[in-house]
Amino acid sequence: MSSDPWGRVDETGTVYVRTADGEQVVGSWQAGSPEEALAYFERKYEGLVVEIGLLERRVKTTDLSAKDAQTAVAHLREQVDAHHAVGDLDALRARLDKLVSTVEARREERKAQRAKQSDEARHAKEALVTEAEELAQSEQWRSAGERLRSLVDTWKGLPRLDRKSDDELWHRFSHARSAFSKRRKAHFASLDAQREQARQTKERLVAEAESLSGSRDWGATAARYRDLMQEWKAAGRAQREHEDDLWSRFRGAQDVFFAARSEVFAERDAEQSENLKVKEGLAEEAEKLLPVSDLKAARAAFRSINERWEAVGHVPRDARPKVEGRMHAVERALQDSEDAEWRRTNPEARARAEGLTGQLQAAVDKLQGQIETARAQGNTSRADKLEKELAGRRALLEQALKGLEEFGG
Repeated sequence: MSSDPWGRVDETGTVYVRTADGEQVVGSWQAGSPEEALAYFERKYEGLVVEIGLLERRVKTTDLSAKDAQTAVAHLREQVDAHHAVGDLDALRARLDKLVSTVEARREERKAQRAKQSDEARHAKEALVTEAEELAQSEQWRSAGERLRSLVDTWKGLPRLDRKSDDELWHRFSHARSAFSKRRKAHFASLDAQREQARQTKERLVAEAESLSGSRDWGATAARYRDLMQEWKAAGRAQREHEDDLWSRFRGAQDVFFAARSEVFAERDAEQSENLKVKEGLAEEAEKLLPVSDLKAARAAFRSINERWEAVGHVPRDARPKVEGRMHAVERALQDSEDAEWRRTNPEARARAEGLTGQLQAAVDKLQGQIETARAQGNTSRADKLEKELAGRRALLEQALKGLEEFGG
C-alpha cells in the first residue's frame, strides 16, 4: 500500500483522497505501481489548480460576463466534487466559493455601473431635448441650426435607454428639430418673397431716378431724389445678384443730376460768399449797439441795419445759422431791454408788487408776534413750528422786494 498527505492506494489498487468529510474514492489503478497511481491523480489535481487560477485571473482582469463565469465555476466544481484528483480538494472548493462571491460582486458592480450610466445618459438626453426645444424658438438660424446638428451627434454617442424612455425623448428631440426647420424654412420663404418685392420696388425707383437725371428743376428734383432715397431704404434688400446692379443704376442717375446742379450752383456759391461778407459786416455793426444805453436810438439804428440786411441776397447754407444767430442775439437783447423798461414803467404791475410786499410784511410781523407769545407761554413746539413758517415768508418777502426794486422803488 502507498500513501501521501492527501491520498493513498490500497492493496486492491483503489485510490482514495482525504477530505474534510473523510476519505473519498478517486478511482481504481491497475496499470502500474501505487506511486504511479498517486502521481497520475496528483497531476489531475494540479490541472484543476491551473484551471481555477486561470478563471480567477479572467474574472479579475477581463470583461468576462457573470453568466460565463458562473458556468465555468460550475464546470470546475463538478470536477472537484467528482473526486477524480488527489490533493487539497477542500481548498479548491473554498477558492471556487470565493470566486462565486467575486463574480456576484462584479455582477452587482456592473449592474450598478450600468444603472449609473443609464441614469447619466437619461439626464444627458433630457438636457439635449431641453436645449433643442429652446433652440426650436430661436431666430439665430445659422448658429441654432449648427448647434442642433451638433446635438444630434452628441445624442448618437450616448447609450440607449429602455425603449419607451428612449423613444419618448427622441420624439421630443426630433419634434424640436422639425419645428425649427419648419420655422426656418418659412422665414427664408418669407425673406425670398420680401426680397422679390424689394427688387420690384427698386426697379421702379431706378426707372424714376433715371427719368429725373436730366431735370433742371433743381429744388423739386433734389427733394424728389431725397424721397426716392427714403423709399429705397424702406424697401429692404433685394436678392444679392440684383442689389448691387440696381444700386449702381440708382446712384448713377443721381450723380448725373447732382453733377449738373453743382456746376450751376458753383457760380451761385461765389455770389453767396460775397453776400456772407456783407452780412457779417452788418452783424458786427449791430453788435456794437450793445449794451443798450439809449433804447430808442438803438432800436432806430437796428432798423436801419436790418433794412440793409434784407436787401442782401442769400448766403451759403452752412454759414447761414451762425451769421443770422448773431443778428437774432442783438434783436433779443433789444427786446429784453424794451420788456424791462415796460415792466419798470407799468403802474399796474408796480401796484401789484407793492400790494404783495405789504401783505408779506404784515404776515411776517404777525408771525413774529405769535412766536413771542408762544415763547412767553412756554409753548416751545408751537414757537419752533411758527419759526419755520416765518423763514418761508421772509424768503418770499425778499423776492418781492427785489421785484419792487425793478420799478425804481
